Amino acid sequence: MNLELFSPSAGERDFLGPDAFVLRGFALPFVGELLPAIELLEQVSPFRHMVTPGGFTMSVALTNCGTLGWTTDRRGYRYTTIDPDSDQPWPAMPAVFARTARQAAAAAGFDNFEPDACLVNRYLPGARLSLHQDKNERDYDAPIVSVSLGMSAVFLFGGHQRSDKTMKVPLHHGDVAVWGGEDRLRYHGVMPLKDQPHPLLGSQRINFTFRKAGG
Repeated sequence: MNLELFSPSAGERDFLGPDAFVLRGFALPFVGELLPAIELLEQVSPFRHMVTPGGFTMSVALTNCGTLGWTTDRRGYRYTTIDPDSDQPWPAMPAVFARTARQAAAAAGFDNFEPDACLVNRYLPGARLSLHQDKNERDYDAPIVSVSLGMSAVFLFGGHQRSDKTMKVPLHHGDVAVWGGEDRLRYHGVMPLKDQPHPLLGSQRINFTFRKAGG
């Protein structure tokens, strides 16, 4: 068995806050279905580097699936029903995506989670995500569920102010982070990705984040 294919602490749970957890290796049983689903998704809505309202091109490439998709351009951050690159609806959320999200949310204490949006990020070496809050959603009662595949990353989990101290949390292949409740609007980000290739995905990290974005 190649242990590099698995989360080193699979089955454990790390507590990041009263309502925030990392479920170690939780997504591993789903990987055989998740990876082909990502390939099909990319064929319909390819990964792209979006531009922030301030004119900054994001180092992380992204795409979406579900009823709503998160997007950004000079006009601001928002959810749309249409992929702006194709003028077609975002691809439907694969069943295995929704199943993974629901089961992870329930394992973290958030029952009846029904995501309508999934933001899929692809990190290559050097890519990073600056500290931010997920606050474009209408429903703050639902948690955020974030699945990590491929290369390991360092997740930054802060407080309710950007200036608050952050925790540095390693995330490995198959780990799922879930945060909601009083932790729902905490600042978070990802440090620049180190080039430590993963046996399945090589020099990349795929992260998909489920939200309940609509009202």
